[in-house]
Amino acid sequence: MTIAIGAYGPRAGQAVFEALRGAERVSVGSIGGFATFAAITADGVLLRRETQRGGATTLFTAGEYTGVEPPEAIKNAVAAGVISSGPDRPEPLAQFVPADEAVGLVTGHRLPQSVGTDGRALNVAALEGLRLGLSAAAAVERVLDANPEADAGLLAVDLRGGVAARNSARVQRRYDLGHARRESKTHGAMVEVLQNLIRPFPSLAALTAEIALDVMVGEPTAIGSIVVKAGMTVELGPEALIEVDANDVARRLVTTDPLVMKGAHICAPIYAGSPVYRAGGIIGYSRLEPITELRDGRVVSLIGQQSVRIDLVAERPARR
Repeated sequence: MTIAIGAYGPRAGQAVFEALRGAERVSVGSIGGFATFAAITADGVLLRRETQRGGATTLFTAGEYTGVEPPEAIKNAVAAGVISSGPDRPEPLAQFVPADEAVGLVTGHRLPQSVGTDGRALNVAALEGLRLGLSAAAAVERVLDANPEADAGLLAVDLRGGVAARNSARVQRRYDLGHARRESKTHGAMVEVLQNLIRPFPSLAALTAEIALDVMVGEPTAIGSIVVKAGMTVELGPEALIEVDANDVARRLVTTDPLVMKGAHICAPIYAGSPVYRAGGIIGYSRLEPITELRDGRVVSLIGQQSVRIDLVAERPARR
């Protein structure tokens, strides 16, 4: 019936948009119709876009063109949220994602705009919690604890960097749910997704969250490169590593795999994320792991070539 995506961190607006677009490409069900999107920039500007049909394809337009990227201000927003489903929902669509540029925004799935026991829309009540100084998690908990049989899940994003989502007790009893949360503390990035009745569930939520986080975290910037040449002998050791000379040409390769030390093998003795040493100190970590032909521990070729250049990044990539 609906999918909701919320994110806080670098390029949160672009992350939410690309996550929705990715979800539409692989899923089946109530998606690709209406979408209402809200983003808050670092300087406190609230930006909105909405569509009744076409989802991510028609959410942003340029003249006569659909299917375009969001404007830069939205891409670079620090907080963003969207709810999307099938076509033609009741106007105004902004009711599905109430937002305040001073505190954050609230989206959700199922019917987050439905009225709770206090006479207010559930998502509006959660936003009011943010205005009172509650965290995203506390605001969501307060509303759903008071409305266990509401037909809604809420997802709040506060401007202190909090993202939180939860289903009501009623919705949590459904068979068709997806819920995923991903974050990178290093990058200050956080994303959460709620979905129901959109196949495949529950895996679509996980994929959608991964897409969003990947946009926010991005590919590490290369800080330099080294060269590895055929003819080298690979050593066996407790840690995969590369040692280079003063010209940044590899003079020592170490693998942890004893199975490739004898005979002919097509393998990856150079592992992505391996430390690269020069004069006893680490100068970076490898970003490429070239498919290598080994014969009795000697490098015959790398990706079919006699030498390959490998970019380095400043930090060892961490599992999310």
